[in-house]
Amino acid sequence: MKITVVGTGYVGLVSGTCLAEVGNDVLCLDVDPAKIRILEEGGIPIYEPGLQEMVRRNVAAGRLHFTTDIEKAVQHGTIQFIAVGTPPDEDGSADLQYVLAAARSIGRLMTDYKVVVDKSTVPVGTGAKVKAAILDELAKRAVDIPFSVVSNPEFLKEGAAVEDFMRPDRIVVGAEEEQAIHLMRALYAPFQRNHERLIITDVKSAELTKYAANAMLATRISFMNELANLAEVLGADIEMVRQGIGSDPRIGYHFLYPGCGYGGSCFPKDVKALIKTAADDANISLKVLTAVEEANDAQKHVLTGKLKARFGDLKGKHFALWGLSFKPNTDDMRDAPSRELIADLFAAGATVTAYDPVAMHETQRIFGDEPRLQYAENPMGALDNADALVIVTEWKEFRSPDFEAIKQTLKNPVIFDGRNLYDPKFVRGLGIEYFAIGR
Repeated sequence: MKITVVGTGYVGLVSGTCLAEVGNDVLCLDVDPAKIRILEEGGIPIYEPGLQEMVRRNVAAGRLHFTTDIEKAVQHGTIQFIAVGTPPDEDGSADLQYVLAAARSIGRLMTDYKVVVDKSTVPVGTGAKVKAAILDELAKRAVDIPFSVVSNPEFLKEGAAVEDFMRPDRIVVGAEEEQAIHLMRALYAPFQRNHERLIITDVKSAELTKYAANAMLATRISFMNELANLAEVLGADIEMVRQGIGSDPRIGYHFLYPGCGYGGSCFPKDVKALIKTAADDANISLKVLTAVEEANDAQKHVLTGKLKARFGDLKGKHFALWGLSFKPNTDDMRDAPSRELIADLFAAGATVTAYDPVAMHETQRIFGDEPRLQYAENPMGALDNADALVIVTEWKEFRSPDFEAIKQTLKNPVIFDGRNLYDPKFVRGLGIEYFAIGR
């Protein structure tokens, strides 16, 4: 099948590449020439395990192409995926300007039947807005060309996105026209050979499914974080509690790990957008999600509170930070807890040396030439002259460190673990002060 993907960000590039991997002819469009240049030279503008090799393989095979030419892109694909960004507006709602601009380009330039697929995470009702934008452009041209609008939300985990696309749990397709449903079934047939994973819904239900999934996962995280804070004060161990409740099949173990807050490009943005959609479009106050957001905002400052409780005034203190990205296996720094922690430490007069396997370049882009923030080439290098070690991201390489070397290098043998990586009894038995979340 001939497929066009508008947007070569996280969702667009992974989707386009995986669709090419199973034999489709895919053209990825981006208005940013720098991004397209990186892709044409064999690089990728994001970090995602396994993606670069797959991009190169499919470019070499002639199945994956990149362009900045909008007309060429619209002419290419019968199926047109819109996978552009929907950043939060100042009021928390999703900004649809890029989605609707892509829709208008399709309406302005299409010459035959198209299936226009919303892949971006968009509020309920966006499908109707996309349809109206295309109809408006066709009316300006005084032509009547058939098309269908489909909602096909992505459920990709950063750090495991290629695997998630190639072996999906479910494929949600919101569509009302038979021809569009038929084409979407054909498109996704290679990804569900052993059993049916396709769930056909109406467009609005598909749009709401994406927000509901992310909101539920965010709720579990905030719930566990609040329980962890309570367990700490009561003298209980949240890890034992997690095992006790996770063993109930109605609850399960997923997303029950407490920590220093969630971040990334999805949960914070989507929770905000769902609260805003409910308030504006339905006059409904989503009380649970409002609390989820408030709890998460507070959780990002829990490590700062622990540091102040241990050291008092932080002015002149220097801390080692392990982990900057919002989670492992990505360089995504959007809404990362590390950003709040670093800002807190700067405000308190402290300085930081940080190490992250892949996100230091992105952190430098965000903080610029900030003299209070230095970077180390390896985890142990970050510990020099540090008053304590603070762990913010649970990268695998932090799981079994040389505790004796940590103890010898730090000014004070103190670890603040925002991800509960270690057994408290074991670490404390080595003569290291250990502060975790809810333990």
